[in-house]
Parts: sequence; C-alpha cells; structure tokens
Amino acid sequence: MVSYLIFGAGRQGTAAAYDLARFGDAAAITLADADLATATAAAERVNRLAGRPAANAVQLDVGDGRAVAAALAGRHVALSAVPYYFNLSLTRAAIAAGVSFCDLGGNTEIVRQQHGLDAEARAAGVAVVADCGMGPGMGNNLAVYAMGLLDQPQQVMIYDAGLPQAPEPPWNYLATFNIEGLINEYYGGMTVLRGGEIVHLPCFSELETIHVPGVGHLEAFVLAGGVSTAPWTFQGQLQSYELKVCRYPGTFAQLKAFSDLGLFDPEPVSVGQVSIRPRDLFRALYEPQVRRPVMRDVCLIRVRATGLQNGRPAVAQVDLVDRYDEATGFTAMERTTGWHAAIVAAMLARGEIAPGAAPLETAVPAAPFVQQARGRGFDIRERVEL
Repeated sequence: MVSYLIFGAGRQGTAAAYDLARFGDAAAITLADADLATATAAAERVNRLAGRPAANAVQLDVGDGRAVAAALAGRHVALSAVPYYFNLSLTRAAIAAGVSFCDLGGNTEIVRQQHGLDAEARAAGVAVVADCGMGPGMGNNLAVYAMGLLDQPQQVMIYDAGLPQAPEPPWNYLATFNIEGLINEYYGGMTVLRGGEIVHLPCFSELETIHVPGVGHLEAFVLAGGVSTAPWTFQGQLQSYELKVCRYPGTFAQLKAFSDLGLFDPEPVSVGQVSIRPRDLFRALYEPQVRRPVMRDVCLIRVRATGLQNGRPAVAQVDLVDRYDEATGFTAMERTTGWHAAIVAAMLARGEIAPGAAPLETAVPAAPFVQQARGRGFDIRERVEL
C-alpha cells in the first residue's frame, strides 16, 4: 500500500486524491494546503465518495522548505496541485527526500529546468514527471498513442478544449481551473515543431474551424503552453507537432481584442496615481462572469497523426470527450486534469516509470495510460484512415 502527499487541496488536488483512493492502492493520502479548512473539506469529500477513510488533511505552506521536507518524509509519491512557480522547489525537495514526484505544470521553462534534475533524480532512485493534467499531459499521452497506431508517424496536430455544455452569451465560457493559469495561456505564444524546426507562434493566430460530434462547430487557434516540451522531444523524428485550443464561435475575436488592448500583460501600468497590472484588472472583472457554483462542462481532446501505414499515407485519429459527472460532482476539467495526474502518480508508485526526470511524453507509457484511462470511464475512441 502506498502513502501519497498532495500539495494543494483545490479542485484538481481533490479530484486526484479521489482517484488515488479508488485506483492508487493508497494506504494514506495527505492533502496539504495553506488553508486547513480547505484541506479538511477536501479530505472529507474524498472519504465520503470513496466510502473509506483514505484521506487526511494538514496545513502546509509550500513556500516553507523545512515544512515541505517534513511533510515528504516517509511518503512514496508526491503530487503538486499548486501554482506552477512552486514546482521547481518542490521537485528538488522531493528528490532530496527520495520521493517520486509529479505536478500539474503550467510553465514550459520551469518544466525544462525540472528535466535538468534528471541525474539527481536517477541518483536518488526516484522518478519525476512534470506537466501532467489535461493539457499538455493527457494530450501528449494521447498523441504518442496515436503515433503508435501508424508505422511511420510524420505530423501531429492536437486540439483541446474545456467548455460549458450550455454556453451563456456573451462569454460562452466557464473558468473550471485556476484563473491565473488561464490568463497565462492568453499571453505570449506557443513553441511548436513545424517543418522539422522549432518555431514560436504568437497567441491568437492561425484561426480555423473544426466540428466535434455532440459538441458542435468550434474555433481553433494558437494559445500559450499547450505541447510543453514535446517539440524538442520529437525534433528529428517528426516533421511537425502542434496544438490549437478550441472555443465556441465568436470567442476568438473577443479574446484577441482583449489581447490587443494589453489586458493580459503582466507588467504594471499607471492609471492616475495607481499602478496596476492589466491582467489583475482583467481577472477581477472577468472571473465573476465565468464562475458558477455548479459548472457542467465538457472537455475534449482530438489528435490527428498523419504518416504512413503499410507504405501508404494514413491518418490516425484519437478522440476523447468527457462531461461533468453528476454522481460525484467532479467537472470534466477536474477529471481530465486531476485524474490524469493521479494515473501518473499511481504509475510512479507501481514502478512503471523509470527513475529520472524525463519528459512526460516519453516517461509515461502511452498504451498502458490509455488502458488506465478507459478503466476510469474515459471515452477514448480511435481510428486509422488510409
């Protein structure tokens, strides 16, 4: 039986704890949060849904190195569901404690620094898998799975989205994860593999329309993040590896206008006698518009891998569509994000991922991951077209 430590008892940390209570051979799951009431409520919810006392709560400041080291002592696996800027220090602490580690990522440069700890992780006999969650984690795993359906994959395009099932104008969106992480996706751009070369694409570019049965027509365009380290991983093996985020029609023009105004910028501007970050103002105004007590959402990932099969041009398509779960109250975003991290954490616990700090797309075995995901009820469909 395994002892897990989860940093952060918010939406995704709670979802991950529930999954580990069901599928992670968990003897104990400690939810550690700066707010003890939040951690306690999360543990109580997990135990109620799991039907056993699997989770417990502690108060912890993840910025306190000594407290983090003490919390890690005796654990088998730690999972970080706190903001991305804590992940590098938590990774170092986990390696020092001899504890395998995974996180929800959110910043590719930090992830690449985590990969730089590969030798230390190997020496400690632990595995580190950064950037889990729906995107880029599950998207990259499904992309590698789609690549494996072809004899010779050459190009990969991923589409993903987290949307309300019943969109409400004018925003047609629900913020089902940390709003700061959402705004971070709207600023800068995405590094992709195109024509065999590493290329940087700006946010709100390359608009196209796709259709997803049961969801409808969607706008697809470039945002920040997305594919994480995969372009570097697959350079020399593929011609392209790219991703677009999907939204309901009309959203692209709306968000691009906000971007053109500079509302996602992190640097302060002066307004009269006040200095304010534009993204803080945007957050204060936007978040109340896209939060609901109950958020019935739908998440989708579509991967199209093109290449050769039996010497002929072929396309392998893998689709996942997931919806809010009425039985547990978990949103599709919580399921695809928190449960993905939990699947990886359980793989770490079982020794299915080799020691070191390798990129998720190579560290996590794609076919076993898909088997685990389907075992949790995720509807993953695949087909190969010649």
